[in-house]
Amino acid sequence: MVAISRTRLTRRRFLVRAASVTAFASVGSIAKPYVSRAADRPQITHGIQSGDVSADSAMVWARADRPSRMLVEVATTDSFKNIRGAAAIDALPESDFTAKALLESLPAGQDIFYRVRFEDLAAPTISSEAVVGRFRTAPADRRSVSFVWSGDVVGQGWGIDESRGGIRTFNTMLGDRPDFFIHSGDSIYADCPIEREQKLPNGEVWRNLVTEEKSRNATSVADFRGNYKYNLLDANLRRFNSEVPMFAQWDDHEVTNDWWPGQNRGDYGNTNASLLAAHGRRAFCEYMPVRQTQAETGRIYRNISYGPLLDVFLLDMRSYRGPNGNRDTELGPDSAILGAVQLEWLKRELTHSNATWKVIAADLPLSIVSYDAVALGNGAPVGRELEIADLLAFIKHAGVHNTVWITADMHYTAAHYYDPNRAQFQDFEPFWEFISGPLHAGTWAPGELDNTFGPQVRYQNGCSAEQGENLAPCFGLQFYGHVAIDSASEVMTVTLKDVGGNALWATRIEPKLLRWTTGPMVQRI
Repeated sequence: MVAISRTRLTRRRFLVRAASVTAFASVGSIAKPYVSRAADRPQITHGIQSGDVSADSAMVWARADRPSRMLVEVATTDSFKNIRGAAAIDALPESDFTAKALLESLPAGQDIFYRVRFEDLAAPTISSEAVVGRFRTAPADRRSVSFVWSGDVVGQGWGIDESRGGIRTFNTMLGDRPDFFIHSGDSIYADCPIEREQKLPNGEVWRNLVTEEKSRNATSVADFRGNYKYNLLDANLRRFNSEVPMFAQWDDHEVTNDWWPGQNRGDYGNTNASLLAAHGRRAFCEYMPVRQTQAETGRIYRNISYGPLLDVFLLDMRSYRGPNGNRDTELGPDSAILGAVQLEWLKRELTHSNATWKVIAADLPLSIVSYDAVALGNGAPVGRELEIADLLAFIKHAGVHNTVWITADMHYTAAHYYDPNRAQFQDFEPFWEFISGPLHAGTWAPGELDNTFGPQVRYQNGCSAEQGENLAPCFGLQFYGHVAIDSASEVMTVTLKDVGGNALWATRIEPKLLRWTTGPMVQRI
């Protein structure tokens, strides 16, 4: 359990911003609405969330059941005796009654408590009950850091079976008390309807909660929103969201399987995938506690600094890619996986990073052979591998050290060590890639690796041939990863875990450090 700091906030006010109508005032100047006990009071329908937490800011999110004003109070103790800031954000039908606020000027390395309630816009004296959440801001000093990551939630028809504990991996991850959670994508399966029952190979029956919006493939904004609302019916997820901030990215199933921009989808009545993606992106931005940028509406790739030891780079390997299966031998739009603008952004931000560790959170692995992903088979780089080769060579020659890649997507867990001495393309420094998922979906067998970048399997775990693929979550092969960075040694320990919290495999990675001494600069590897 993380100790709760009782340190008061600085005298600076909290500043709060949102895309919707926003008001900020000191606590004494905000009228206190009458808290109705009537049955028609506003409801917080799907819990609360925080996300994209830095040393001095964070996003908070909630949803109401009607046109309402979200009121957020912030303090550094759970008693809320010293409230130092408040925000008022309108939740309207245009955003499906969701509201997000950006809290700024927070103190670094501090436990922050936030209290959310909704005031009925049609009857301002009536408000909801308050719900309390917490997060911890990133440190300004060299404090130890830990986080968890995974992806793939409610896939392949495996929904919420409350008799089996619901989406149990979120409860397990909460027990690790991480500073934050990286959601590596497939946060919903918009193309996987949920039926009331599924038969299990042992003769038992999996019984799902069902909703109208999860009974079909998502095609409208309302359908995509319904997928997020379905997942938030799970009590484990709501509790986790209230206590652990999320850094969210997306993959394909937030829209539909294996999509790319401009693709004609015959399985959706010849609908263009870009239209589906526009609807899916809107719902993602409404329901995930992600920051928005003025540079590009709905942009998902971004970087978050989490103190001197860690910078996180969240990629978007969906929105700017060329068609699947491309085998061009020269880099261009059709062979893109990141796209030229995102690739240049990543190079620039990596070189600007002063953090010891640079974690690159990808939504796809680099070397598991897949028509939809990066690798298509052994040999020199082709197609999407060209951008990855260009990036890896840049990292080497720019002197960017201590990069680690994490992802999910493949529905099994693995540790890959990339060695240029074993690779077809060799102009890069060795690095690690860790894969862990699913959180709550069908489990698959480990996939084939290609040799372009020389990956070595150090560990892998998935379903066996005897168990069969799309193995249900109740059989225990649901996975996540845990990362701990020690403040004294700056060593990173990566542990791959299962739904029961069992440590399946772990490794300690020594950083390459440049340190000044009384003499010349020395390097420790």
